[in-house]
Amino acid sequence: MGWIVRLPFFVILMGLGAIAMIVPATHAAVMEDFMTMRVFFYGFILFSILTLMIGLATAGYEPRSVARSQLVALLAAFSALPIMFAIPFHAAVGNTTFLNAWFEMVSSFTTTGATVYDTAGRLTPSQHLWRGLVGWLGGLLVWVTAVSIFAPMNLGGFEVRATGNAGKGAAGRFSQIAHIADPSERLVRYTLTLTPIYVGLTGLLWIGLVIAGEFPYIALVHAMSTLSTSGISPIGGLYFAASRFWGEVLIFCFFVFALSRLTFSRGLIGERDQGLRRDPEFITALVLIGTVTSALFLRHFIGAADGVEPANLQESAAALWGALFTVTSFLTTTGFESHFWDGAAEWSGLTTPGLFLIGMALIGGGVATTAGGVKLLRIYALYRHGEREQERLLHPSSIGGGGKDARRIRKQGAYISWVFFMLFALSIAAVMLMLSLTGVQFETSMVLAVSALSTTGPLAAVAAETPIAYSGIPDAAKVILAFAMVLGRLETLAIIALFNPEIWQR
Repeated sequence: MGWIVRLPFFVILMGLGAIAMIVPATHAAVMEDFMTMRVFFYGFILFSILTLMIGLATAGYEPRSVARSQLVALLAAFSALPIMFAIPFHAAVGNTTFLNAWFEMVSSFTTTGATVYDTAGRLTPSQHLWRGLVGWLGGLLVWVTAVSIFAPMNLGGFEVRATGNAGKGAAGRFSQIAHIADPSERLVRYTLTLTPIYVGLTGLLWIGLVIAGEFPYIALVHAMSTLSTSGISPIGGLYFAASRFWGEVLIFCFFVFALSRLTFSRGLIGERDQGLRRDPEFITALVLIGTVTSALFLRHFIGAADGVEPANLQESAAALWGALFTVTSFLTTTGFESHFWDGAAEWSGLTTPGLFLIGMALIGGGVATTAGGVKLLRIYALYRHGEREQERLLHPSSIGGGGKDARRIRKQGAYISWVFFMLFALSIAAVMLMLSLTGVQFETSMVLAVSALSTTGPLAAVAAETPIAYSGIPDAAKVILAFAMVLGRLETLAIIALFNPEIWQR
């Protein structure tokens, strides 16, 4: 075990990726899809040997800063590992380009879920399983690295409540993470702690979906997609799912793990032991979900009331559930659309504005979760700062209460949140500009930019006036979107931290 810990982080990830290829190979053997089985088994052998060779060559490597090395390795993982994942996938699919296969793997590993294979029958079940597994592994990587790498460096949203600056060493409430062990030992410790939780929750949802009537392999992919918030589905979403309403209820219950890190890592990050009732992220999520769901339901209800036929209770309940599920799904950046979402539009005769879903995806889920977007904690910090500024307009000499933590969030936390929000907005503008240069229309480029940077791939099929097919955009646009997905997954501050001279002087 000790020699594995001493290997570079990227080499360890390569080895785990190679071992993961056994899963689709085994599934293909059971399904008698022997061509896919051979491709993934040969991929396992090839990349296992390659990992062994690189591991032997780098066994004695000792970086000056392990934390910096892990941050660089994380950037390399989301950029380079999809190439390794795409090689057997491209060979198994056959009638596709390597660019499309690489785009698919980048989308899966960054938990975006954008797919260029629009028809469900284009890929075999084992190939769909590989997409879901890659997304699931990407979600697990986000869970582990958020606590072991981002938290000690005050990145990934932790900078809002920390006393130190973003990209620097931890201080204050996160100092025990930084000083309890070296970064390699932290990475191993939190991997061993969080992996059983992640696997157990996925297995629990999988069993629940099978009991609800879903086909086992479809239930497994949907379970992995829910926990990783990738939104990957072998049947094009939940509309054709056999589990229908009860399956959506189960998935809805597991969305909570993308809204607050306290649901799975309580006490691990050195924060004060507080429950969900006092968690600002979870409370903010409830307010947003309740407000947007009520607005959408009232819009459809008023539209149905103006019709010739009066609205009945069943249609009203279906419209309410469809709005509640879909809004929560896009807030967590999963992107699953409820089976009853289209029924609400048919009930009222009004189309649902995609701007609501774009806004929810931009906000995103909780810090240190698999969700993307700006993150709820940053939105909460901006809200508290705005609330305090309004109080000062009415009472200029007033003193804000709430204790030291609340004052820090309203000042330093709001400042860094606003900086990140502006960087996020500039990133959207830059990606839109580059997409426009490839010939993509303005509205399409806006939706695609938001979906990539917020890691909400299914947004393209729902938010625009007409569904956008990733297979129909130019190859240059796919490359731009792939790098935008990596940027959205790692966040701009983490990449900017790599250019900080102080991090290279350690």
